[in-house]
Amino acid sequence: MTFVRSIAYAAAGLALVAGFGAAGPAAAQTKLKFTLDWAFQGPTSAFLLAEQKGYYKAEGLDITIDAGQGSAGALQRVATGAYEMGYADINALIEYNVKNPDSQVKAVMMGYDAAPFGVYALKSSGIKTPKDLEGKKLGAPVFDASFKLFPAYAAKVGIDKSKVTHINLQPPLREPSLKNGSVDFISGHYFSSMLDLEKIGVKADEVVAFPYADAGMDFYGNAIIASPKFIKENPAAVKAVVKATIKAWKEIAANPELGIKATKTRDGLTDEALEMKRLKMSLERNVLTKWVKENGFGGVDMARLQRSSDAVASAVGLPRAPAAKELFEEGFLPPKAERMMP
Repeated sequence: MTFVRSIAYAAAGLALVAGFGAAGPAAAQTKLKFTLDWAFQGPTSAFLLAEQKGYYKAEGLDITIDAGQGSAGALQRVATGAYEMGYADINALIEYNVKNPDSQVKAVMMGYDAAPFGVYALKSSGIKTPKDLEGKKLGAPVFDASFKLFPAYAAKVGIDKSKVTHINLQPPLREPSLKNGSVDFISGHYFSSMLDLEKIGVKADEVVAFPYADAGMDFYGNAIIASPKFIKENPAAVKAVVKATIKAWKEIAANPELGIKATKTRDGLTDEALEMKRLKMSLERNVLTKWVKENGFGGVDMARLQRSSDAVASAVGLPRAPAAKELFEEGFLPPKAERMMP
């Protein structure tokens, strides 16, 4: 009887140890919700690749990635605590932080070293130069980053913005409205508007594009953001998200097909050819810049970020321009050697 009881106790002990062993990794995983700024597309495929290949899990993260409805919405999600981290336009973050001093959000990794902002018209309209935009109708959602920064672009290139009429459009109506002539020009991300026009039958050589970068406006674009609460309580998790994401982005830079497969896995309706064009366009124009090739992916030039903050504050009429250190926290990036792109 004693022998049987001993065997039973031993078995129970082994089961208990096994149970703790099984629970250990699960307990070590930090759960977080991550919001994108828009739909699942080529330019944001690094997040999906890192999730699908287990890079986040290997860093001790149990992450849920959701699509978004614009940078303003992504910022709101993170600021309110509905999501711990996300991906949003840092220029929208500048405005949000000034207007919401008690719930400020910080960027921890830069995705687009060069912002994809711009305005676009059809050559058939007769618009040839930025000055030709005066007296015309601009179609754009009120939350569109390129629209919000149009006053800064107008001042830079000598457009009298008071002579431009804004027509508020929902995103799905933007490019069709340009095609049918109900507006004269539109604003939007280069890799979105140009390809969305192509999708509805407007060829690239029929479009005149005015990227803000071509006018010498060195705005940054989208960045990984995190709530102050999550940064304070889970700094290791923030660092892990950045590390895993950079690993995936480097792989996609070397082989964009990986990003498109990851996007297709998440959204079966993905137009692979279109998203490949979009991804390659974003890599060439916004991600793999000269600065990134020399300094590594994910970081920022704080002096340049300050200039951007000053320009955004002026463009949207903010009472102050936040200091760069209020906007971007550099301490979560891996060493430069780990951030060099192929």
